[in-house]
Amino acid sequence: MDGRLVESSGSTLRHNRTRDYLTAKLLTYVDERSLGMIVSVQPFDFRGDVLCPDVSFVSSGRVRAGYDNRRVLPFVPDLVVEIASEDDLLEATMQKLMHYRTCGTKEVWMLVAGNAFVFSEREEIILDENDDFRSDLIPGFSIRLKDLF
Repeated sequence: MDGRLVESSGSTLRHNRTRDYLTAKLLTYVDERSLGMIVSVQPFDFRGDVLCPDVSFVSSGRVRAGYDNRRVLPFVPDLVVEIASEDDLLEATMQKLMHYRTCGTKEVWMLVAGNAFVFSEREEIILDENDDFRSDLIPGFSIRLKDLF
């Protein structure tokens, strides 16, 4: 990031299961409605920084043919979800979230111990486990946060 190699810690089983569960739910919903593309741990080019969000959504209007064989996609996703692990450093994580937004990602979610921090073009909010994961970018999709953890 910013020209520096940044090592990230390995993911825990809880982290991977949360990511995979959310990916599976979103993938089915988005594919059935032809809303775009859901991928997990896909490298994207964020203004020269190659980052791999845990879960990414790219709307159908932005999905182009010819990207299937690229390792790093030359654009940023519309929505990014990051799942915090216990050993993630707050400062580094916040820097990454803000980098997603400044590079053009419309909405960024950070899932942390049953809560969600949401950074979007229209609001910044904190949700608890009784709230729903939902986004105007994926109309009609909703899942209770406590069901993710």
